[in-house]
Amino acid sequence: MKFINATTCPWKHAIGEDGPKPDPDPAPNRLLSLEQWHAVRAHWPQDVQVALEFPNDADIHQLAPDMHRIALIVLDFPKWTDGRAYSQAHLLRIRHKFTGAIRARGEVLVDMMQLLARTGFDEVVLRGDQSQAAAQKALDLFAPVGFYQGDVAETRPWFQRSAA
Repeated sequence: MKFINATTCPWKHAIGEDGPKPDPDPAPNRLLSLEQWHAVRAHWPQDVQVALEFPNDADIHQLAPDMHRIALIVLDFPKWTDGRAYSQAHLLRIRHKFTGAIRARGEVLVDMMQLLARTGFDEVVLRGDQSQAAAQKALDLFAPVGFYQGDVAETRPWFQRSAA
């Protein structure tokens, strides 16, 4: 898991004088909202990768035609009890075979690290009061043993892995 500092992240929003630009010009390392992406996707160059902020109440399947153009998808946890982004990440990895980065942002707590990793997230922006050292410790807790259930990295349950 990669821990991201939001202030030093190379992916930047397309901001104008009055706030977010409704139709930003293509440029490397652009972080766009879903609305901005819909406004520019038709003329965005195929060879310029983009990062998207995707709301947790939107249908993740609408990104399917553009997966090859997206380098990073930022999924939001508006509350730590709202787990819809877990399902979105899982669908991106399993159903859509998305190989880019998936980042968790918002109310991301240390207690969520294991499930984030198991559902396909590979980057996180921790909530300000959370410790990166504690988050790494939480990730390492089950590493030597593994899990009984399958996940995005190993889809077979434990009993099928041990039988093979």
